[in-house]
Amino acid sequence: MTSSAPRIALTFGDFSGIGPELAVRLLADPENLRRAQVIALVSPAELAAASEAAGVEVPVSDHPTTGAVHLVGSDLQDIEVPRCTTTVEAGTRVIRDLEKALALYSADEADAIMFLPLNKTSLHLAGMHEDDELRWFAKQLGFEGFTSEVNVVPDLITSRVTSHIPISEVAANISAARVRQAIGLLDEVLRGSGVAAPRIAVAALNPHAGENGQFGREEIDHIAPGVELARKVDEVDAKGPFPSDTIFIKAKNGEYDGVVTMYHDQGQIAMKLMSFSDGVTVQGGLPVPITTPAHGTAYEIVGKNVASIGPSQRAFDIAVGLGEQIAARRPDADTKA
Repeated sequence: MTSSAPRIALTFGDFSGIGPELAVRLLADPENLRRAQVIALVSPAELAAASEAAGVEVPVSDHPTTGAVHLVGSDLQDIEVPRCTTTVEAGTRVIRDLEKALALYSADEADAIMFLPLNKTSLHLAGMHEDDELRWFAKQLGFEGFTSEVNVVPDLITSRVTSHIPISEVAANISAARVRQAIGLLDEVLRGSGVAAPRIAVAALNPHAGENGQFGREEIDHIAPGVELARKVDEVDAKGPFPSDTIFIKAKNGEYDGVVTMYHDQGQIAMKLMSFSDGVTVQGGLPVPITTPAHGTAYEIVGKNVASIGPSQRAFDIAVGLGEQIAARRPDADTKA
């Protein structure tokens, strides 16, 4: 039998930025390699170059295992990608690597995916024209179910009922079913991140939570019923809707582990004020867990080895936690490992 340690497909992100540096620093930590079987989509030469530049050593294995990294290469490995700038070459390499990571999952060779920072301009130059990576992933997987970006900062996680749509369309896209799905998704990610009994708050859409219908009926007609479904049917500890101008104060003070918001900026403004540089994004709702640090490629510090490893470490931790849930269901999993 093989170990139940999750198999994490790891891409180094955009080679023009700090992704490779962060990747090898993660992989040089023996504790990270003890907890997962890491499958890296790079060549031996690329791993060696990034390791030398970062001043670390990464153990390598010729097969997936804990304690060392298994290199499976890339369809575009060893190509020259200009550093510190947006290019077609950089974006194309990222797309090909993500496609291969998804193929590993589809072939039951990976339980979760983590990618290092991307540059959306390079992705668009290379032909990725979806509104965001989440929609691109869903399209590649042929997945049509509910999806939502899940955002993580230290001590708080949020999900959204709607995301990258105009504010004028938010109310029409809120339903009890979508609220329930966003709550369930957040509960799953919280458990994967190590919270045994998640406490979830749900934000209202309107000022003062609608003031009993005076400022809108979304809370009465959709949000409260969605919370009730999550509580009674899914047995999730969810409460709300609460006015969005106060709920994050309670969450920050430790009363809740996660908050479901109704639209993008309702949650993102609060999260970035709380911890702008330490965020993680989970591509929530997809059949495969996919995580990434929420920051960008940081061209201004490439090669200086000063980038914070914190967000990447948290993204890895969440990928491992969610991947463990999938790995435990594998027929060959050793549950005693």
